[in-house]
Amino acid sequence: MIVLETENLTKKFGGLTAVNNVSMTVYQGDIVGLIGPNGAGKTTFINAVSGLNPPTSGEVRLFGEVTTGLPPEKMCHRGLSRTFQIPSPFPKMTAIESVMTATLFGNPAGKITDPVAHSRQLLEFVEFPMDETVVAEQLNTVQLKRLDLARALASNPRLLFMDEMASGLSEGELTDIMRIIDKISKKGVSILMIEHIMQLIMAVCNRLLCIQFGTKIAEGDTRDVANDPKVASAYLGSDADECFA
Repeated sequence: MIVLETENLTKKFGGLTAVNNVSMTVYQGDIVGLIGPNGAGKTTFINAVSGLNPPTSGEVRLFGEVTTGLPPEKMCHRGLSRTFQIPSPFPKMTAIESVMTATLFGNPAGKITDPVAHSRQLLEFVEFPMDETVVAEQLNTVQLKRLDLARALASNPRLLFMDEMASGLSEGELTDIMRIIDKISKKGVSILMIEHIMQLIMAVCNRLLCIQFGTKIAEGDTRDVANDPKVASAYLGSDADECFA
């Protein structure tokens, strides 16, 4: 089953083309890694798909429905949720209040009968390392990313975008996030993840999409894309063999 398709998706900012005619597919059960050098247009691409910054041209189809240009809240209600590279929490809210807010606004009215229990379960699911009563402004970046993930899962998405969840993690924390991604996937959620840490990409992704200067240069099986000379040249340089070992 096709979960997400983009066809010739383009995003321009004035005279700058940040995403250029990118066509790609996410299938049910996929964990797709979206890779490319800094400034390649990765976050701009998922912003355009998710409705945060609608595309200039091209088409987005989510679960077979044309959703091009729909705002984020409507995309959320259709089954797409996301995390952000830089989390933007409600600073004065507690962790559980933050997840409850996402629960209440991200689901149809009445779908979640006990939002407190639902939110508490999600904090446990993402292995949030602090007490649920901690105020968001007291959290460090790694803790905020776990909270952001719990908020993203609060709407019971069928497709999840993850934007650099692993940045800044220690080796042990990287192992933890691999386990959490596996748990999310086993719940039937397809994943598209932007990531620079190739250890994580190679461990969890079954497919890769690589873009450079806003243009797709490779898409397919993880190993095939990882060993594509164009990808090595664009993204990894001389460290390709070491990164993919």
